[in-house]
Amino acid sequence: MGKTEVAKALAGATGARLIRLQCHEGIDLHHALYDWDYPRQLLHLRVQSPESPSGDTLPPDEPLYSERFLLRRPLLEALQASEPVVLLIDEIDRADDEFEAFLLEFLSDFQVSIPELGTVVAERRPVVVVTSNRTRELHDALKRRCLYHWIDYPSPEREAEIVRARLPGVPDEIAARVCAAVARLRAEQLYKLPGVGETIAWAQALLALDAAELNETLGVVLKVREDIDRVRERGVLHGA
Repeated sequence: MGKTEVAKALAGATGARLIRLQCHEGIDLHHALYDWDYPRQLLHLRVQSPESPSGDTLPPDEPLYSERFLLRRPLLEALQASEPVVLLIDEIDRADDEFEAFLLEFLSDFQVSIPELGTVVAERRPVVVVTSNRTRELHDALKRRCLYHWIDYPSPEREAEIVRARLPGVPDEIAARVCAAVARLRAEQLYKLPGVGETIAWAQALLALDAAELNETLGVVLKVREDIDRVRERGVLHGA
């Protein structure tokens, strides 16, 4: 949650437009850069055919591969934006090496080549935030082009402030109690440590369910059965 919020906060502070590209396994240029509106292109061909009734048609010399039929994906949208933009490339580690190599070229020159239209150069370079969950190592060439910043877990006190900011009116006792419990969980050797987002969700659950025992709502903050079993067996939250 914290990594994405950096881009949102930066856009909010600078008055820029936030454009987000969510990376995933198998992402390619058609998802990230551009694609063609094939249904509209087909319709254009049909209305220009001799058998088609006259009426609402496009200019007869309108090429099939023109701006009219271009579908802009986040990267191209960021390049062509005339206003200030913060481009969030989220969870780049989920994409494959080939896409990362393309992204390296994109971030070096802030221009792309569309075979049918030519080269598109950024009108004004966007501010780019690239996030990673370290599910795999990124190439050094990409990291050399970035200012690296590690977002660590906040202290319980700071996390309680975040919970109160996100959940106005939450009792201080619940915020402090949940954050202290999360700090205990993060000290354990768990498969998936809870983030700040889980802390906020846990506080919400306690409010909504009026639950007194944290162990009763462990499923809100821990998402792996082995982690839940370990915490309960070791009595990590006993007395919390």
